[in-house]
Amino acid sequence: MASEYAGRSVIVTGSAHGIGLAIARRFVRAGASVMMADLDETRLAREVETVTAEAYDGRALPFVADLREKLAMTNLVAATLDAFDGIDVLVNASRVIGASEPLSPERDGVEAALTQHVLPTLRLCQIVARRMIELGTGEAGGPSDRAIVNVSSIHALRTSPALMAHSIGCAAIEALTRTLGLALAPHRIRVNALAVGGVPGKSLAAALPEIGDLREAIAEVTPLGRVGDPADFAGAALFLASPAAGFVTGQVLSVDGGRTLVDPLSVWSGPAS
Repeated sequence: MASEYAGRSVIVTGSAHGIGLAIARRFVRAGASVMMADLDETRLAREVETVTAEAYDGRALPFVADLREKLAMTNLVAATLDAFDGIDVLVNASRVIGASEPLSPERDGVEAALTQHVLPTLRLCQIVARRMIELGTGEAGGPSDRAIVNVSSIHALRTSPALMAHSIGCAAIEALTRTLGLALAPHRIRVNALAVGGVPGKSLAAALPEIGDLREAIAEVTPLGRVGDPADFAGAALFLASPAAGFVTGQVLSVDGGRTLVDPLSVWSGPAS
């Protein structure tokens, strides 16, 4: 896919860590110019330096900001246009996973999920989409194919009480993905989501301490027999943003090793699933 991304401009949020970092690296390796956005200035600078030193075909620049703020989103778009003269792809990979206490309004975590995950994703989609429309209108031959990819989780469908806020946030991300997919289709801007699964991160482990060895538990109930790797999700994001997925919009692609095919009665009732 390298030739397909040469000269293309990409924004990846949450790109100093985990899935967002893997996605950003994959786009750079494929030849894209990537604006890596994250709030963690130190880690982001280190990762951009590492990606640059690896001398891939593309390039990466850092953008440090709290994307819960509208001004930060506007500045991110402006910086990307100044640096790369366009925006072809937006990947919203910043995620929030926290423990919930479902019967406690003060500790259910829902407000944080909405303000830190859902609303920033929606607002950035809106801001970027408007600029994509403007850029496409002026292009010879009409608007070109552009794409937005949102990162969700299989917890939108498979949950536990301790993951209530995360599940609500992911369900909202998938709903806005379907809606924006329809709204932006006339402008040839495709909007899809990745529902990731099988990622034994620290936040998930903290929310589910009763599971014990999370990697082992997830691998045992995943049909492909292993946990997910950020590279698995990066490849899927690259596909959804590429011309190879040119007739795909408003969809949620599960990348979970088959976990959502498992009998739902087993989900989070014993070891993880």
